[in-house]
Amino acid sequence: SRTHTMPALARALLNARVAPAPARSHARTHRRATIRAASRDRVFDAQDLALSDLTALSPLDGRYASKTAALRGAFSEFALIRARVYVEVRWLQTLAAIPEVVEVPPLSAEANAFLENYLTNFDVVEAAKVKTVERTTNHDVKAVEYVLKDALMTQPELAKIMEFTHFACTSEDINNLSHALMLRDGVATLKPEMTKMIDAIAAMGVDYAATPMMSRTHGQPASPTTLGKEMANVAYRLARQVKQLDSIPLYGKMAGAVGNYNAHMSAYPNVNWQAVAEKFVTGLGLDFNPYVTQIEPHDYMAELFACVERFNTITLDFDRDIWSYISIGYFKQKTIAGEVGSSTMPHKVNPIDFENSEGNVGLANAVFAHLAAKLPVSRWQRDLTDSTVLRNMGVGFGYSILAYQSTLRGISKLEVNAQAMADDLDVNWEVLAEPIQTVMRRYAVEKPYEKLKELTRGRRVDAEGMREFVSNLDIPDEGKKSLLALTPSTYIGNATAQAKDILNKLAEIK
Repeated sequence: SRTHTMPALARALLNARVAPAPARSHARTHRRATIRAASRDRVFDAQDLALSDLTALSPLDGRYASKTAALRGAFSEFALIRARVYVEVRWLQTLAAIPEVVEVPPLSAEANAFLENYLTNFDVVEAAKVKTVERTTNHDVKAVEYVLKDALMTQPELAKIMEFTHFACTSEDINNLSHALMLRDGVATLKPEMTKMIDAIAAMGVDYAATPMMSRTHGQPASPTTLGKEMANVAYRLARQVKQLDSIPLYGKMAGAVGNYNAHMSAYPNVNWQAVAEKFVTGLGLDFNPYVTQIEPHDYMAELFACVERFNTITLDFDRDIWSYISIGYFKQKTIAGEVGSSTMPHKVNPIDFENSEGNVGLANAVFAHLAAKLPVSRWQRDLTDSTVLRNMGVGFGYSILAYQSTLRGISKLEVNAQAMADDLDVNWEVLAEPIQTVMRRYAVEKPYEKLKELTRGRRVDAEGMREFVSNLDIPDEGKKSLLALTPSTYIGNATAQAKDILNKLAEIK
């Protein structure tokens, strides 16, 4: 009975071991085949699990659900349905305002109030009706139209014009505008997290503007800087991307099946439908794209996703730099009571927040890169490959927010170890080879670079050695005096001034 209750793989291992075989090689082959066959069996029984934080397929809706909840209102299935309903209602109201469309008279205050109330109170219950209808239609936009018509039937004035719901529209007329509205809300959710990061890093720039630190180029000691200046660099880079994000227009179209207003003009040839479409799209707070096929070509989406991807890449660069500074002791990390760094090494305080951010940036950028590369490409006037891809916009945003939150959490735990930075500088006096050979050039000393190279390249030179070299230089006392006063900690150029000015520079960007 014990053998009977063993897991399949364990039983296969036991049987393979005890089974007789005429030859060693045959036994080994038989054993491997048996193990392989057993290892393809399920380990756990399939279960019909109700959706929860524990059973969600994606960690965005499971482990990290509380951290990404703010994006549900922008990118969930409910958010998409709500946006589609919003566009359909606004289009019906637009038709009622066109004098030539006599079959849709101007709406009364009561009819408009009904529509506005429907939009205001549109909820998950109403959206669920759309999903129920979709199981029959197998068409998501048509399901929206049918559910909206059912609602219009309850208001006598609107019931008379309900067949003008979705008038002259292709599904993509509704979808492209819905996606643009969703992106507007998504960006509005993402930007505060971006701004928090910029502010936190800029604050470090100001607070540690004068804290000297060794630079490293190619991983090797280089001319000193300050911690604040390096933080200011990152804050400025991130702020530029947010500024560019603000400048990217969100485009929309309402031009029918192939972008020529064919159906519109067949019914009402005397209406300037392109002008109507432009007013309608801009009335939604979007930019109007006059040249389209069945789809708005998504070029602006590629620009937007690429911009967020660049912001994320800069975040990744920052994460890795801070991780490296922690590893060489430039930062300590505050310990949190109850936290465990390692399951076996009790002393560990790992830079997990920056590592977590790095991993989430990778996932976000993988999604954004595919969106940016795929969406502008559509066969002829349209294919459906964009549809399933667009449903994943929120995935890129979700992993981005996780990354920003992790980086911010990591920053909050940092403690600057200024003494470690000073000690590092004090054992790298050879970095003063740069200013010394530069001053030697000023005073026409022969082969200044070569002489410093011979003294310092690949060698440790202490304070006494550098000062002895300077003392023997044939240069004016003024130049010699300034070089003798120089130390690695004071050779920082205008790094302090740059760091202190970061808030002004960020204000200029904004």
